[in-house]
Amino acid sequence: MAWTPVVKRSVSGDVFEQIAAEVLGGELAAGSTLPSERQLAEALGVSRPAVREALQRLAAAGLVSVRQGEATTVLDYRRSAGLEVLPRLLLRGDTIDPAVARSILEARLHNGPKIAELAAARVRAKGADALAAELDPLGASVTALLAEADPLTQQRIALEFWDHVLELADSIAFRLMYSMLRAAYEPALAALAPIMSAEVGNGGAYRDLAAAITAGEPERAAESARALLGPATTALIHALDGA
Repeated sequence: MAWTPVVKRSVSGDVFEQIAAEVLGGELAAGSTLPSERQLAEALGVSRPAVREALQRLAAAGLVSVRQGEATTVLDYRRSAGLEVLPRLLLRGDTIDPAVARSILEARLHNGPKIAELAAARVRAKGADALAAELDPLGASVTALLAEADPLTQQRIALEFWDHVLELADSIAFRLMYSMLRAAYEPALAALAPIMSAEVGNGGAYRDLAAAITAGEPERAAESARALLGPATTALIHALDGA
């Protein structure tokens, strides 16, 4: 018999999800106020502590402002929230938000070449031998990508390739940005597979980029990354504009 793990639900988590969805979806506009803890607890059929915990999480996420003795105010998440809301913004149910997808693609095209440049510069500064433990997984990803034919699996390998590039770049700012962009992107892998297949199926371009990084050539690495990411980005944005 195949057993299905039992997922323990969090009441405060459910409250958080419901309010966050309404804030990010625009049903709760910036500047509006939420009902009191007591009113929310009654309306949602939960305890006040559960509501209080959810509001604290919403405040930490930059979605609301909670002040003692005052009404909870909805914030403009575009100005107050961080990248962690991207996954929620990209997928609304099973539907991809074209504007959010476009912004993620633009960020990817802008950041990718710079990350590759930083990785190559670090290799040049420290030497390929000193960074062999970080360079080997990069080459292994290219080998795996060249041997794979399934577009969905190719996307996953490509994500790992960029993860290794980030390790070489050694930039915590780019690492955190990538983590959030990846969290937003991964749920949409299957939907994006038909359009991304040209990029992730281009193993030669990944090989060229890996070679430029391994050789410690920053300008070449940046150009190789641009050549790799540019075509698919253009195609995806064109598809989104026509959606």
